[in-house]
Amino acid sequence: MAKIKKRIGLSLGADLCWPVCYEEILKTLDLKLPIGGDEISFEVERVLIQPFALNKDKQYDLVMDRLAHWYRTSREWVKKIIVMDETYVLNNPWTFQSMEKQTSYCALKHLGFPVPETWLIPPKESADNVDLERTLQSYAKLFDLGEIGAEIGYPMYMKPYDGGAWKGVSRIDNADHLNEAYDNSGELIMHLQKAVDPHDIFVRALGVGPQVRPMKYDPSAPLHDRYVVAKDPITGADADHMRTMTLVINAFFGWDFNSCEALLQKGTWYPIDFANACPDSQVTSLHYHFPWLLGALIRWSTFCTATGRPMRLNPDWAPFYKVARERDSFADRMEGYSEIVEAHFDTQRFEEFCDAHLGNLDEVIDEFFTTDKAKDAVRQKVHALYPENEWEEFTDLFWGRIQKWRSDQGSVTT
Repeated sequence: MAKIKKRIGLSLGADLCWPVCYEEILKTLDLKLPIGGDEISFEVERVLIQPFALNKDKQYDLVMDRLAHWYRTSREWVKKIIVMDETYVLNNPWTFQSMEKQTSYCALKHLGFPVPETWLIPPKESADNVDLERTLQSYAKLFDLGEIGAEIGYPMYMKPYDGGAWKGVSRIDNADHLNEAYDNSGELIMHLQKAVDPHDIFVRALGVGPQVRPMKYDPSAPLHDRYVVAKDPITGADADHMRTMTLVINAFFGWDFNSCEALLQKGTWYPIDFANACPDSQVTSLHYHFPWLLGALIRWSTFCTATGRPMRLNPDWAPFYKVARERDSFADRMEGYSEIVEAHFDTQRFEEFCDAHLGNLDEVIDEFFTTDKAKDAVRQKVHALYPENEWEEFTDLFWGRIQKWRSDQGSVTT
């Protein structure tokens, strides 16, 4: 039996808390997995930003990336290790262009999901460019923003077509507000989207491989309260629907780690945002749900690494389009999509892997969140975001919510 050490790289931005927890929990697990006649173990390393030769030997078997979406040097390094080293990377950098609202809205609409009425409008202002000025003078058609607003109907939301983190988002209640928001939008290309108003519940679901965690979400609350503390905010058919919808968009574009937002209104789930290259992962936002994320990342990363899961470089949309074309009812389409996504994520094999090799993971995570190292990871993130006079208050707040998670999972000690 050969002893093989698999290397996992963490390509990080401002992430402080979850990498510490990930590293410590994996160290505690001390995995030595009998797979294919070999003994597989794991080593975790944080990726440094530095010059790299294109023919440099392979460094990592899997990389969890939080940087390439917005930092070009890291993006080119990630492309290199995929193309030349066949490294598995979460997420595929060639899909970043589709990790904006426009492409994902189009995809889900085409597959039959009830995305609210959405328009893309040209930017109010343009960059100072002679060729662009001539082009716009010749071909840019004047339009009546009020007419578009009336066709969509109020209330609506104006938001950047490629945005995130709620930047540039405005609720529009009337024509005057629409004109004002557009006048202030500058060079941003904006969507106008019909509001799902009123709605019964707003849910944001985290997807990691085939694992999905629906969380009740309140965008009007302060950042530390947006993810509502609730064990099971939706259950039964609603939870099943949210899981399938999240996995459909992730499998469609080839994303391993993403979040999906949807609103429930009169029994119908309306997806409104589901393309997030760097989904919330910090304890200061997830708090109660933070331990779930760690478990999901450890399960999926070790499964992909240990089993040599090949990275799918190109999206395969044809099976989804075939289902959309051949099945009339949305329920029948969802059944067909579900079969595609479970095969894409190799769900049965993944679950068998977890049962065989990670049966004690929940116990290890639970125990970890009784330790000083875990609380210090929370404290580090709080210190990075909050003024000094609030450090103790928010460290205790987030730590207390994690302890509630442990209690809700049936932990003996709290």
